[in-house]
Amino acid sequence: MDDGAGTTAPPLQTLSRGIRMLELLADAGEPLSIPAIASRLGLHRSIAYRILRTLEDHGLVVRDAAGAVELGPRMATLARAVSRDLQAAALPQLTAVANELSMTAFLAVLDRHDVVTLVTVEPTHAHASVAQRPGTRHPLASGAPGIAIQSVLTEAQWGMLPGEHARDEAAEARSRGYATSHDEVIVGLASVAVPVQTPGQPVAALAVVYVASDVDTARLGARLRDAAAAIEADLR
Repeated sequence: MDDGAGTTAPPLQTLSRGIRMLELLADAGEPLSIPAIASRLGLHRSIAYRILRTLEDHGLVVRDAAGAVELGPRMATLARAVSRDLQAAALPQLTAVANELSMTAFLAVLDRHDVVTLVTVEPTHAHASVAQRPGTRHPLASGAPGIAIQSVLTEAQWGMLPGEHARDEAAEARSRGYATSHDEVIVGLASVAVPVQTPGQPVAALAVVYVASDVDTARLGARLRDAAAAIEADLR
């Protein structure tokens, strides 16, 4: 980052560690003890404790009765402010798709080298569905949402992702209008995704995730394309 004087400012170590802790807790899916957090981040326990106390003071993390740490309610407030217009436009479409297809539907956005779930909707009347938590992230190179996003990235956008390369499946997704994957992000699960491109918003993908089975992916892709078109129209 340029410090305004033409030089590159070093990262703030404490801030960086705090952000890494939040990312760790988001990816964990369960409360973690302070020793576990310190160990996974390679920090002395006293340093981890001081940083967590600061995060706790701001409501970003909370501790349960056993002292284990998890993300706090303040994080949900912050998350709702991320791409607020995109989330608002996507939510009714996600709800319709989830209930029509009896599959979990979600919106994911490009975040540097990762794809991050922004908002998710599970079907109302399904006997069972796949959980897809907001904040879940996986590499751009893996999964249908990543392939769908790859299919619409411009040369300039690729230039901002050093080391990343388009998968062969991205060209196929561009041709047919949707991407598929199975057993990539989570073994046993499959996904279908389409890109969503709106002015002033990050490149995104609209997707469904389900237990891998013999389904008509073309039908799913067509339904998702209709939903993506409605979102894009709403944000023009």
